[in-house]
Amino acid sequence: MMLKIALRNTLRQKRRTILTSLAMIVGFTLLSFSIGLSDGSYSFVINMFTRNRLGHIQVHHRGYLDKPSLYATINNYQAVGQTIQNVKEVETWTPRIYSVGLGSIGEKSTAIEVVGIDAVREIMATQFDKKIISGRSLSSIPAKESILGKGLAEILKADIDQEIMIVSQGADGSIANDIYTVVGVVDSGDPLRDRMSCYLHIKDAQEFFVLEGRIHEIAVIVSDLSKVSKVTERIKVKLSNSSLAIAPWQEFAKSFYQAMQVDQQGMWIALFIIILVVAVGVLNAVLMSVLERTREYGMLKAVGTKPRQIFWLVLYEVNIIALASVVIGTILALGFPLSTLINYLLAINGIAFPEISYGGMKFQTALYVEVNARSIYIPAITIVVSAMTVSLFPALKAALVTPAKAMRTH
Repeated sequence: MMLKIALRNTLRQKRRTILTSLAMIVGFTLLSFSIGLSDGSYSFVINMFTRNRLGHIQVHHRGYLDKPSLYATINNYQAVGQTIQNVKEVETWTPRIYSVGLGSIGEKSTAIEVVGIDAVREIMATQFDKKIISGRSLSSIPAKESILGKGLAEILKADIDQEIMIVSQGADGSIANDIYTVVGVVDSGDPLRDRMSCYLHIKDAQEFFVLEGRIHEIAVIVSDLSKVSKVTERIKVKLSNSSLAIAPWQEFAKSFYQAMQVDQQGMWIALFIIILVVAVGVLNAVLMSVLERTREYGMLKAVGTKPRQIFWLVLYEVNIIALASVVIGTILALGFPLSTLINYLLAINGIAFPEISYGGMKFQTALYVEVNARSIYIPAITIVVSAMTVSLFPALKAALVTPAKAMRTH
């Protein structure tokens, strides 16, 4: 009976119900937006960091990450790559070769890192072609071409169509040396890496280092960042090769991962403060609703309503409003994501943010809101629990009201 009366009360006093509900909806929206903004920003930075260069998952010869060596290679990489491609949630993969050498253009010489890449697959995996700021990408077939990092091109005073001589050591112990035509300059977003990187077609790199059919790394891109761990385990099962080490980005980019973890801990402190603000707002709305109905509660007690019935009446009313507010807030969040509005406004007004740096890479910060499960259920639980908790005191106050005194209240 008290539940039925509570439902009637919420519908009877529409203005009071709407005002109380608005306080909860605003709290829900504020918390949902804060979580969505945080998750969206972190996902954006992580995706940029991994997709831009490293990949979500990397495959190496066991021990290579601890002690990189020219001789720690993956044999028959095409078959390994095809097996990886057949794993569910794998978007694409790309092979790489790494070694060091000496690069010279004219009278300028410096130490370089030679990176052998598959020109086609690297574009599919990391959009390598979009990082080229001058010239063009490597040809799809080996043509003795090279692309220099922006910093390296400045050190060597390199221009497009100039020739760079590279000297290093081959895997067979011989002196490796050859000349390559500079066809492009790349800006990867990592200034330290760009000061040394010289990219060759993977076939040219294999010939140069005498690594026929062998590579050092396979970078894997997955379709969903949240499923990296599951995909890593699937790849391990599919390959079933004890000589290979398969690691997610949390392992081979450990310093970056730890920095993100520390940052997220600070984010949860900020969200806790927002939760407290939301709870206080709900308390204020509920308390005001009870205080203005003191005369009503006094009359209920005067006609024989028991204190516990009044207590439950207040709780029912608050929870009905809270649940309705959560439903409305969820519909608004899913039906019209705040990210769309915010991103649109930022695009119109051109609000710029300073660059941030993680793991040596620079990112242009931007507001991206991600509407996910956490941005819905955490605010929903917060609103319902807050409403139940903060309504206990007003409910108790209404239950203990003195009829004679309450009925003289205006």
